[in-house]
Amino acid sequence: MSSSSETHQSQHPAFYMVVVMLIIMAIGPIALMFVNSFKLDVDIISGTSGLLFLPTIQNYETALCDVLPYEMEHLDFCALKFGGAFVNSLVIALVSTILTLVIGCMAAYALVRFRFMGRDAVSGSTLMVRMVPPAVLLVPVFGLWNNEFCISKTSWLGSLIRDEFGGRGDVCLAGTHSGIILIYVAMNLPFVIWILQSFIVQVPRQLEEAARMDGAGPFQVFFKVVLPLIKPGLAAAAIFTFRIAWNEYLLASALSDRDTKTVPILIVNNMSEFNVEWGVIMATGMLLAIPPIIFTLFASRQIITGMTAGAVKG
Repeated sequence: MSSSSETHQSQHPAFYMVVVMLIIMAIGPIALMFVNSFKLDVDIISGTSGLLFLPTIQNYETALCDVLPYEMEHLDFCALKFGGAFVNSLVIALVSTILTLVIGCMAAYALVRFRFMGRDAVSGSTLMVRMVPPAVLLVPVFGLWNNEFCISKTSWLGSLIRDEFGGRGDVCLAGTHSGIILIYVAMNLPFVIWILQSFIVQVPRQLEEAARMDGAGPFQVFFKVVLPLIKPGLAAAAIFTFRIAWNEYLLASALSDRDTKTVPILIVNNMSEFNVEWGVIMATGMLLAIPPIIFTLFASRQIITGMTAGAVKG
C-alpha cells in the first residue's frame, strides 16, 4: 500500500506563483495606500523612505477636521468637509440600496410567477438596460433634473419648500439627495431584477400553494415564504447595489451641489493643478473603503445563513 505522500498529487509550482501574483495585485494597492496614509507629502513624493519612516496621523486629522472635537496645530482652516460628505454618501447608498431591493424583488417575483403581455420582453431587456454606460445618461439626466422635474418658485409648494429648506430659484431634483438616489435606483434596478429572478425560479411553487391553502394571503406568501428562501440573492444584490452607489462619481458630480456631494467627489476636488495632498487623499481613501467592507461582511453572513438554513440532515 503506497503512502499518502506518494498518492497525493501536488500542484505545479506555476499554480502557486499565479496565486501569489493575484494576491499581490489585489492587496498591494490597498497596502500601499494604507502605508502612505501615515506619511507626510514630502516622504510620499520623495519615495526614498519606503517602510522606514516616522508615522503620523496628521493626514487623518486633516481629513476629519470637521468631525474631531479638537483643533489641529498644523491646520489653520478646515477646508475638507469629510464628515458631511460621508453622511451624504451613507444616506444615498443605504436609501438607494433599500429602495432598489424592495422594488427589484417585487418586480422579479411578478416576472417569474405572473403571466402578462410582454413579460418575456421585459425580462430579457432588464440586463440589456444595465449594460448602458452611466456616461450616456449624464447629459439627458442633467437636463431633466434641472429643467423638467422642477417645481416653480411661484407655486405654493415651491414657496413652502424654499421657506423651509432655503434656496432662491425653482425647486429641482438636481442638487438634492432625492435626485441622486432616484438615478441610482434606476441604474441598479435592472441588474437586481435579473439576479433575483434566478433565485425566485428555484423556489418551489408547492410551498406557495401550501401557504395559500393554510389561509395565507398574497403578501404573506411573498414576505413569509419567498423572501426568506431568496435571502442569499437579496444579500448578493445588496452588496452589488451598495458598492455601486458608494463609489459612483460621474453622475454624482453632475447632480450634486455643495451640500450633497459625496466622498468620491470630495477626494477628486481635493486635487488641483498646483497642489495635490497625497497623504490626505490616501487617508480619505482608506476611510472611504471602511463602510463597503463592513457592509459586505454583514451581507456575506446573510448569504451563508440563507444557504445553511435549507440544509437537511440525513
